[in-house]
Amino acid sequence: MDETDPLPEPSANAGVYSVSELSVALKRALEEGFGFVRVRGEISGFKRHASGHLYFALKDQEAVLDAVCWRGAAGRLGLSPEDGMEVIASGRITTYPGRSKYQIVIDRLELAGVGALLKLLEERKKKLAAEGLFEPARKKPLPYLPEVIGVITSPTGAVIRDILHRIAERFPRHILVWPVLVQGEGAAEQIARAIDGFNALPERGKIPRPDLLIVARGGGSLEDLWAFNEEIVVRAAAASGIPLISAVGHETDTTLIDFAADRRAPTPSAAAEMAVPVRADIQRDVLARQARAVGAFDRLLHGRRERVSSLARGLNVVPGLVQHAGQRLDDRGDRLESALHARLRRLDARLSATRVPHPRHVLAVKRGRFDAATKGLARVHPALGFTPRSEALARLSAQLPRLFALNVKRQEARLELASRLLESHSYKGVLARGYVVVRDEHGKPIRAAASIHAGDALGLEFADGTVGAKATEGPAPTPAPKRAQKGGDGRQGSLL
Repeated sequence: MDETDPLPEPSANAGVYSVSELSVALKRALEEGFGFVRVRGEISGFKRHASGHLYFALKDQEAVLDAVCWRGAAGRLGLSPEDGMEVIASGRITTYPGRSKYQIVIDRLELAGVGALLKLLEERKKKLAAEGLFEPARKKPLPYLPEVIGVITSPTGAVIRDILHRIAERFPRHILVWPVLVQGEGAAEQIARAIDGFNALPERGKIPRPDLLIVARGGGSLEDLWAFNEEIVVRAAAASGIPLISAVGHETDTTLIDFAADRRAPTPSAAAEMAVPVRADIQRDVLARQARAVGAFDRLLHGRRERVSSLARGLNVVPGLVQHAGQRLDDRGDRLESALHARLRRLDARLSATRVPHPRHVLAVKRGRFDAATKGLARVHPALGFTPRSEALARLSAQLPRLFALNVKRQEARLELASRLLESHSYKGVLARGYVVVRDEHGKPIRAAASIHAGDALGLEFADGTVGAKATEGPAPTPAPKRAQKGGDGRQGSLL
């Protein structure tokens, strides 16, 4: 039937639906006809609501399909939806009567093909690199011999066995294993929580904090390794305060955690080799250093022994020198003893010839001289006599206030005289007699009329203040001085 043809007349017996009834019928028809579908398209207008539900649209070149993922299913998705991501959505078709729209309720979401994965991987790599998460300056050096090593991997499989065996073979260390999923839904969140959990351990807690972390997984496809490309894992690795080795996949496999880690190992076994040195090599190195140290010490002792021997050969003349010195000492000792006896005899003779006065006589003479000196001082000035000190101090204390007051009055008189003299020489007194000080705009006094020009700003200082003025014209010619007329009053004409 052509679109221009008229619609057939409705039958009088046709039922009448309400809007709600028709919406429910359409909803039932869609859900029964499309109970489960898989739709491929590009995500557009992605939005994560505060309730946890996800809303976006799937589109291709010709059509758009609204999509919703409820909060319970959103937590089980194997990837984080983003705009521009090409996916395959699995779910059921239903309607939203409130807006007369049909939509798909998504239960599962997966990337559509390796090409889409590689495109997403490249875009995410550029984004994280622009934030500086892959900068070499962020890389931390690995400890030479860590006491505790934390391993984040699956508790089952060959990876953990290879790491434990390789570390025990090279240099046994304390190993802490944090079991996680390494692929599938929830794997990225578990790996990120494990990295953060090891970093959150206290330094001296019951569980020792690792000195080194190893994030490991065996080989697999790009989809199998995708958990190590998620932003949450990359950001946790970049923010780790503990040095971290990434050992994901085989040597040809590359994930984004490899760029954020402090060191990338091509295999889990290689990561174990990076983590610890070989104990046998260290032992050989220590023994070699010990042998070199012993040899160097032996050579030092041999050299010192030869030097002592050569010095000893030069000391053969010492006994003769000691004997000669001993003989000289004996000779001088004998001479000293005879000289001492002669000195004592001379002093005894001098003492016998000298008459020493009795001490009482000496004291009597000294006391007489002292009394004569005291009487002479008392005659010169009574205060200088040896009167009791307390009486002299009392007289001085009584005279001190009177002398101090007299001195203060003298100083006040001198200050008053100086103030009057200063006031008589101050220019303020001249201003009080009616004179004015003329200053320029900078406050400097003007001493000559020739330095004033028309329009100059002036300041006139009077005795009671300063006013501004402005010169209206330049200086006038100075008239010739007039002779004083005879018979004048004899008064002074002008100060200036």
